[in-house]
Amino acid sequence: MAGRLYGKVAVVTGGCSGIGLATARRFAEEGAHVVIVDLDEEGGAKVAAEVGGLYVRCDVTSADDVEAAFAAAKQTYGSVDVAFNNAGISPPEDDSILTTDLEAWRRVQEVNLTSVYLCCKAALPYMIEQGKGSIINTASFVALMGAATSQISYTASKGGVLAMSRELAVQFARQGVRVNALCPGPVNTPLLQELFAKDVERAQRRLVHVPMGRFGEPEEIANAVVFLASDESSFITATDFLVDGGIAGAYVTPL
Repeated sequence: MAGRLYGKVAVVTGGCSGIGLATARRFAEEGAHVVIVDLDEEGGAKVAAEVGGLYVRCDVTSADDVEAAFAAAKQTYGSVDVAFNNAGISPPEDDSILTTDLEAWRRVQEVNLTSVYLCCKAALPYMIEQGKGSIINTASFVALMGAATSQISYTASKGGVLAMSRELAVQFARQGVRVNALCPGPVNTPLLQELFAKDVERAQRRLVHVPMGRFGEPEEIANAVVFLASDESSFITATDFLVDGGIAGAYVTPL
């Protein structure tokens, strides 16, 4: 039985773990040809084998690497239909603006924002030529809200992803390309698990604000990505697509 993405070619950056891995698996289940883009060569080869796809080693902050990754998708499978630009970092040295140094700021901006710029720049010509395509850029609910437990560069980078996605969506809508910013709430990924291990109090300060009383699972975010990638969302573009357990809509949460 054909899935919702049958025959489509989907590129996933950061596809070896967390939301990227869960999405790669869901894309494959829905019939897509999946291209895993990541620096983890061992993990990338394993994931590509699992989903019956292609692994491309890529530093997403390198224009040459990114262009080569999307070219490989086109050359291998014949099109670029979906770009899930998901790679990102949240290092511990990115903290309050008072303690985050310029090097840490720039590194997060490069990985979280510049990489999305590069991936969109690489994917768009293929999609424009085809007259169709869906780009999903991973932003965050923190692009819409403020946090006293700040990760200043991370927050700023995700705000940039949100604004850039909206502008690209408007610019290229009449050429058949849809662009949406995915805004997950806190998700049970290795990044969050590391935060719990290092600073339980800080992690609990996040959990208390989620009305559902739990963090999201990567598979729940992946389901949203599949929807945005599929033709089921054909009239949806330029959105801040929140998948956050209600956190952005809450004033106080249940006891």
